[in-house]
Amino acid sequence: MKIRKLELKDKFGMLEWMIDPEINSYFRFDPNKISEEQIIDFITNADVNEKDKHFAIVDQNDEYLGTISLKNINYQDANAEYAISLRKKAMGNNIAKRATDKIIDIAFKELELHKVYLNVISSNTRAIRFYEKYGFKYEGEFAEHVIIRGKYENLKWYSIIKSCQNN
Repeated sequence: MKIRKLELKDKFGMLEWMIDPEINSYFRFDPNKISEEQIIDFITNADVNEKDKHFAIVDQNDEYLGTISLKNINYQDANAEYAISLRKKAMGNNIAKRATDKIIDIAFKELELHKVYLNVISSNTRAIRFYEKYGFKYEGEFAEHVIIRGKYENLKWYSIIKSCQNN
């Protein structure tokens, strides 16, 4: 498993997880409005600006397994938002941990950030279990902060600080 720059050949794997109801039920976008053109645009612009860094997670055969990102990179405050999305076939086999190791390494060593944070829908227990096991620390919860499928949802906030990293 490695991470690399997103490539146009990754679009079909991206579309797979985006339209999977089991996976996208916790995402804020409307899966019925995702088009191949939007995915191509995302891939094409994935590394255009310094505020967002998106990578493909791939296996030894360079097959796309998911996307991992540092978003909203703030160099002044030395922090960024973490995000990960995996295809079903990549779940449950340590790929998320290994990819997260790599992106956290980029954040703290290459970008010299101090903190990496994330938010997650409070009912997304699978993701929360992973984040807590990985070492992200719970910081709090915003009540009824986002609307997903017409319903207000709470967001839990987690972070990992460079000096506190323990993995």
